[in-house]
Parts: sequence; C-alpha cells; structure tokens
Amino acid sequence: MSRVVLTRVSPMTTIQDAGRPGLFAHGIGASGPMDRAGYALAAATAEIPCGAAIEIGPLGLDFTYHGAPLATGAAGGSFTLTVDGDARPWPSRIDLVEEAKISIKPGPYGNYAYLRFAAEIGVPVVLGSRSTNATVGLGGLDGRMLAAGDELDLDELTDTPIAPIRPATAAPGDPIRFVWGIHADLFSAAIRAAFTASGFRISARMDRMGVRLDDTESVFADARLLNLVSDAVVPGDIQILGDGTPIVLMRDNQPTGGYPRIGTVIDADLDRFAQLRAGKMVRFEPVTVAHAHRISKWKP
Repeated sequence: MSRVVLTRVSPMTTIQDAGRPGLFAHGIGASGPMDRAGYALAAATAEIPCGAAIEIGPLGLDFTYHGAPLATGAAGGSFTLTVDGDARPWPSRIDLVEEAKISIKPGPYGNYAYLRFAAEIGVPVVLGSRSTNATVGLGGLDGRMLAAGDELDLDELTDTPIAPIRPATAAPGDPIRFVWGIHADLFSAAIRAAFTASGFRISARMDRMGVRLDDTESVFADARLLNLVSDAVVPGDIQILGDGTPIVLMRDNQPTGGYPRIGTVIDADLDRFAQLRAGKMVRFEPVTVAHAHRISKWKP
C-alpha cells in the first residue's frame, strides 16, 4: 500500500474534497476547498483522475512518499516546490517514487495549496465526504487538522472524474465583488458609500470559518450596530460584528449568525479572496445578483 509520511505541516492543513453541499438545513456546513479553482487545477495538472486533496496551509508542507510510482498534481496560489531537493515549477505534476521527498514552501501569493493524488486518501467518508471541519471534529483524519508525524494511506481510486477547471475571472489585485445583503439598509447611505470606497486590511485572524478585516479607515466606527435574531448565513457573507469589525465567512462557517450582513462576496471571487494573505489591502465592489449569476463558472 502507498502512503505519505508528513514531516513538516503548516497550520490550517486539512483533508478536503468537494464537500457536503445540501446539509445546511441540518446545521452542517459544506466545507470543501477554500480555493475550489486551485483544487480543480491540481487534478487537471496531474492529468489523471484524482481523489481528495491535502489542502496545505500558508506555511507549506514536507512529506516522504512510500509505494509504487504515483502521479500527483500540486496547484493553488503560488508556492515553491522541490522534489528530492530539485526545484520544480508551480503548478506541477509530480511523479512520485519510493522515498521521494517533497517540500512545498510559501511563494509570492496565496494561503492554500493543493496536493491531489491518483489515489484516494484513506480516511472514512462521513456524510458523503472526506472533507475536514476541524471546528466541530467532523471528517478528515480524526476530525482534525493534519500534523507532523501523520501517515496517510493512499488507496486505489475508483470512478472519480477529473474535476473541471474554473477559469480565473479577475486579476489578484482587482476589487472583490459582492452583492448587497439583506441588512444593508441598517447602515446609513454614507456608511455604505464609504464601504465601497475604502480599503480594508486582511488581518492575521483568519481560519476556515472566517477572515476578519482591519477597518483601517474607520468606516464602521460610528455605525449603530444591532444584534439580530440569528438566521441562516452562507460562505461569503460579510458580517459586521458588535465592535464594528467586518468578517467574511468562509467554507466552514456556522449555519446561523446574529450580526448584520452588509453584503455577500460573489461565488466567482470567493476563491480569490481566500488566497489573500494577512496584511494585504482589499476593496469591495458591488454588483447585481444577475451579474453574479452570469459570471459564475463553478459547477459542483
């Protein structure tokens, strides 16, 4: 049996597949890859059907491979890759052989990279998925993030198609597009105008549940913020917390929330937002729902 032995593991590294869509009504988030385009590209780069991914956090990953030759795809963000000490391009197909040593380290862009093998990672299927939600201890390897010393078995893959590639719809520096939320009218016209005209800094307070933003221009300093009756939320919702901090909900978000939501990042831009590193500035640009639907390329 083939396996990988993890020797260096970034925080926020988990096992992810396409996720658990359709279970929000039961209080279970979809999880799945933070950058779905990067996840799909990893399989396409391998040029062969692949199983679930190791979603690698911002500091990268090192591992040693044991087993018969195996094709693997590495993609997502812009990281650096070496195979047995030799530099490789990114993204890249890797033809793993016995005792191969792989090192992935941070490059110029991105928080998440993806390794997808022409095999299935040997963890149980829970509610139709191998995806990890470490916040609630669901799926993946014992419901937790991966750590140095973990060994992952790679099982024979059965009937898994190559995931489609979703082409990038905007350049990394472009504004993040959103649609106004159901609570937008709780904010004054002046605050709404300032929200679209101002820059926000990605904070270091980020995980798979959400990304907090630093309100560097005090857009929400004078907002009359309300605690609302909790109702359903979705990935991409932009909540304004009680202290005026904006937070963008991500793939492992809770199913309900009680803070006002000024808007929702559109599906076509949420991957790109997830890859923005701490310290980067971001601006938000409103679009219509019809426009968001028209440019969405993701097909589950």
